[in-house]
Amino acid sequence: MSHDTLYYDGRCPLCSTEIKKLQLHAHDTLQLVDIHSLTDGADLPDKQLLLSELHLKLADGEFLKGLEANVAAWQHTRFGFFYRWLGWPLVRSVAEWVYSRWAKVRYRRLYGDKGAI
Repeated sequence: MSHDTLYYDGRCPLCSTEIKKLQLHAHDTLQLVDIHSLTDGADLPDKQLLLSELHLKLADGEFLKGLEANVAAWQHTRFGFFYRWLGWPLVRSVAEWVYSRWAKVRYRRLYGDKGAI
């Protein structure tokens, strides 16, 4: 069985709350990995890049980021259809803009301008 892997920031209170909900409802096709638990040398993007926004690695190796990663992760639950509307063209452009701004503010609040490492 192939798995998608969601990389999340375990030091972010809001992120951790959402991950707890995902853990509760996700099928076994989704693996959740706290970025802070990764060891150096993992075949992944830079740790700071991973922390800057949500990343989902699909079973085929492709990465989804940000809002798209969040929506795709929730497709591994019975509640996935509640998130699909975020992919509608007009809604998506607004939702991606909001997510992008929120992710930048979140990162700066947690790690400052220098980053997490």
